[in-house]
Amino acid sequence: MTFKVTGDERGEWAVLGVSGELDLMTSPVLRQRVHDAVAEGHHSLVLDLSDVFFCDSSGVGVLIASRRLFRSCQGRLRLILPAQGAVDGSHVNRVLGALGVRRLFDVYPDIAAAVDDEPLSA
Repeated sequence: MTFKVTGDERGEWAVLGVSGELDLMTSPVLRQRVHDAVAEGHHSLVLDLSDVFFCDSSGVGVLIASRRLFRSCQGRLRLILPAQGAVDGSHVNRVLGALGVRRLFDVYPDIAAAVDDEPLSA
């Protein structure tokens, strides 16, 4: 399977759909797409990782760096990590849990839940 990042918008949320292997070779692509989203003025981003079937430490590093980036600009980052999948749920979900960093992220089961949000107060 080829690594791919697709972009979409849902209201005020930018959505990046990621599929394939998130590893040393592909993680720079995701890092760049996240930085591009911020440069385009998006401060609310959903990363749909439900089609990522492998994630190594460089992929986790990109997720943590993305979290740091959004926190620095008072933005919001949400991850789609389905609890159920081919085998015991999302691979990324298991990796983040095993490393003890899953709690750092706002995790949702699907895009609809992630973008369903109260309006921002002025």
